[in-house]
Amino acid sequence: QVQLVESGGGLVQPGGSLRLSCAASGSIFSINAMGWYRQAPGKQRESVARLTTIGITNYADSVKGRFTISRDNAKKMVYLQMNSLKPEDTAVYYCNSAPPGKYNWGQGTQVTVSS
Repeated sequence: QVQLVESGGGLVQPGGSLRLSCAASGSIFSINAMGWYRQAPGKQRESVARLTTIGITNYADSVKGRFTISRDNAKKMVYLQMNSLKPEDTAVYYCNSAPPGKYNWGQGTQVTVSS
């Protein structure tokens, strides 16, 4: 069973950057597409970015051009580089398979964009 642990969140001013990391345990990590998701207070969880095993990426329109997803299969890590952050990016960010649900959700990492 793959376990996921997200980290790297924090408080950042509008226009700032953060790099989120997702550490995965388990041996089947490398054969699945992975994604980043976020959930803002009072809203449903939404997909932010996804990355297939052959490097195809897909982003939500709201983050396109600002966020970049990447992975290191050898290290069993997935990353989300977030630039030009906006207050509306404030949410708890999670990683999971893409589509989600193959793995248990981790605790997520809080990203707060505020001046």
